[in-house]
Amino acid sequence: MSKLSNIWVFSDIASRLPEMIAAGAALGEKVSAFIIGAESEITAAYALGATHVYYLGDKDSQKITEDYSHTIAQVIAANSENSLVLLAPTKRGKALASKLGVQLQAGVVNDVTEISVENGICAKHMAYGGLAIAEEKINSQVAIITLSSGVYEALPADASRTGEAVNVTFVEPTTQIKCIERRVKQGESVDLGKAKRVIGVGSGIGTQENLHVAGELAALMGAELGCSRPIAETEKWMERERYIGVSGVMLKPEIYLALGISGQIQHMVGALGSQTILAVNKDKNAPIFQYADYGIVGDINKVMPALISALKA
Repeated sequence: MSKLSNIWVFSDIASRLPEMIAAGAALGEKVSAFIIGAESEITAAYALGATHVYYLGDKDSQKITEDYSHTIAQVIAANSENSLVLLAPTKRGKALASKLGVQLQAGVVNDVTEISVENGICAKHMAYGGLAIAEEKINSQVAIITLSSGVYEALPADASRTGEAVNVTFVEPTTQIKCIERRVKQGESVDLGKAKRVIGVGSGIGTQENLHVAGELAALMGAELGCSRPIAETEKWMERERYIGVSGVMLKPEIYLALGISGQIQHMVGALGSQTILAVNKDKNAPIFQYADYGIVGDINKVMPALISALKA
C-alpha cells in the first residue's frame, strides 16, 4: 500500500485524537499532530503514534478552535505543498475545515467513512441521507477531510515512542469572534462511538418522562443512551452528541438496543456497525426489524419495565 509523505491531524476533542493519529499512521509515512493543551499532551501524542508535534500552546479560554486556522494554515503551507489534513467531524472541526479550505485553497470533504491514497486522495462519504455512497477525488495540493468516528482503531499507546516537537507562535486572525464568556454545557459529555453497549430511543418513547425509564434500563445494562434525530433536534430532549445517524454518531458497539425507532435508513447507517442489534417496536412492519438480529413487537413502555424487572431479578 502506498503512503503519503506526511499527514496532518488535529482534534478539538481529546478523545478523538488517538483514532486521528492512527488514521495518519495508516495513510502516511509521517504523522504531524497539532496539539493545544498541557505540554504533557505532546508525550501522549508520541505514544499514540505521532512522529512530529506542532505545539500551539496551552488552552486559552478567550480563543475558539477556528481562531487557530491562520496558525495551522501557515505551518502547513510552509512545510509541504501536497498534504492531507485530517480533522475530527465535530462542529468546531468542520468550521476549522472550512476556514482552512479557503486559506489553503484546499478541497474539503466532510464525514468521510473511507480514504484511499493509491491513485490520488479519494474519500467516500454518505449521500442522499444515507441512501448512497459518494466518492470524491480531491485534486488540490492540500486535501482536508473530517473523518467519521470509528473508521480507524486507535493504536496501542507505547511510552517508548518519541518524535520532534516544534513550538508554534499564534497568528492572530484577521477577523475574530470575541469570546465573552464560557459556560459549562448542561448534561454530561458522551462519546457514543466508543461505547460497548448502546440503547437508542426514538419517537416511540412517547414522553420526555419516559427517558428516565430508558436511562434506568441503560444503567442496568451498562449501556450509554442515544437517540434518533427527532429526539435530539426536534424535541430537544437529549444532547446533539447522542444523536445516532447519517449526520450524527456512527456506532460500533457490541450490542445496540433500539427502542421505539422505526429504522429509517438515515438512522440505520449510524447503527449498522453494531455486532448485535435488538429492536422493540409496536409496528410489526417497522423497517428496524429488517436489520435486527432479535426483535420484540410490543409497546416499549411495557417492554422496558419488564426488562428492568428481569435484570433486577
